[in-house]
Amino acid sequence: MSSSDLDTDDFLSIAVALEEKKRKKRSKWSKSWLLKRNDFSHTNLLEELRLKEPQDWFNYLRMDEDTFLELLSMVTPIIEKKDTKLREAISPHQRLAATLRFLATGKSYEDLKFSTCISPQALGHIIPETCDAIYRVLKPHYLKFPSSVAEWKAIAQQFENKWQFPNCCGALDGKHISITPPHDSGSYYWNYKGFNSVVLLALANANYEFIMCDVGTNGRISDGGVLENTKFGDLLSEGKLNLPEPAKPENSSRILPYVFIGDEAFALRKHFLKPYSSKDLTKEHRIFNYRLSRGRRIIENVFGIMTSRFRIFSSPINLKIANIEKVVLACCILHNFLRRKCSASYLPPENVSNDIGLGIENLTIPDVMLGDVALQPLERTHTRNPPQEAKEVRNQFMAYFMEEGAVPWQDKSVGN
Repeated sequence: MSSSDLDTDDFLSIAVALEEKKRKKRSKWSKSWLLKRNDFSHTNLLEELRLKEPQDWFNYLRMDEDTFLELLSMVTPIIEKKDTKLREAISPHQRLAATLRFLATGKSYEDLKFSTCISPQALGHIIPETCDAIYRVLKPHYLKFPSSVAEWKAIAQQFENKWQFPNCCGALDGKHISITPPHDSGSYYWNYKGFNSVVLLALANANYEFIMCDVGTNGRISDGGVLENTKFGDLLSEGKLNLPEPAKPENSSRILPYVFIGDEAFALRKHFLKPYSSKDLTKEHRIFNYRLSRGRRIIENVFGIMTSRFRIFSSPINLKIANIEKVVLACCILHNFLRRKCSASYLPPENVSNDIGLGIENLTIPDVMLGDVALQPLERTHTRNPPQEAKEVRNQFMAYFMEEGAVPWQDKSVGN
């Protein structure tokens, strides 16, 4: 019988038969060893560490037991599932522990299944869902964006007390996060460094904590335009951040506006300061750059601390873009949570320096904390012609640092 003798129904029947033949019948819904999760998973290991090696518990999940249990109680109402007649649900404890281990190690789902006894397919749902839950329950308490004059002033007071930079409302920076791009995305995520990425833009206070995080801008966008691609950038440009009115720093009669600080990747604005260009610097310019760098490096160090604790950033993240955003935001808010809940072990005091007497090139957190940081900096933008008002604000801060705001070690730090 030739193909011309077959009608549409015959072709359809043949296609269905071939498709059914291709399908492999599933004899069971899960591998037998995965059903023995209570025997083989890391749950038993965690119990042993809890009883005998609390420091190893901390290294395993990046937090101590009390902090883990507090976080578990917060996310359980969101991630808890009910048992069915066919199978027992994976417990919130197992879901949270698997997620924290994923963030801490950056292992693939296929690799993680051997320590969690959870299938890669299930992990593909559990981990993004748990990351989203972590962000949702912690955000109101640990990543609350300032909205009042009093809140901005409190942040500025910290910068003045700790880093001798008055009227500073935060240090801003952005990093490229390496990803495995979506299929058929072309060069949409390809950045100037030569790899695919999404950008994490963040603002930090003087206490090594995030106060704003924005993730998801594709790596191809001009790095100088990343800020303009965020809600924070819009509010800054429109003057809607509710910043305090210009005020006098302590022991000064000079009135200075409240500002944010960053590096050469961003444009100079009335409320955003960046260093003077490295060409033809006077001593006054070098001192301003040094003083700004002491405050600005806070956000650099926050990135360094976070990536040394959560190794998910050490290799390209191979997830859907929406899930990458959930993972990154979960790491950011966990950084703040752990910074407050178990600060002595998460960021030991001996690893934090006040940088007094150090030159600009030394204004980084010690290498023991940084490790092999995978986040890459934004590209330095070409020289722009900033508004005259912005130049005058920067000059006012420079004059303050040279006179009543001078610190004893700044001359030595910048050299002759």
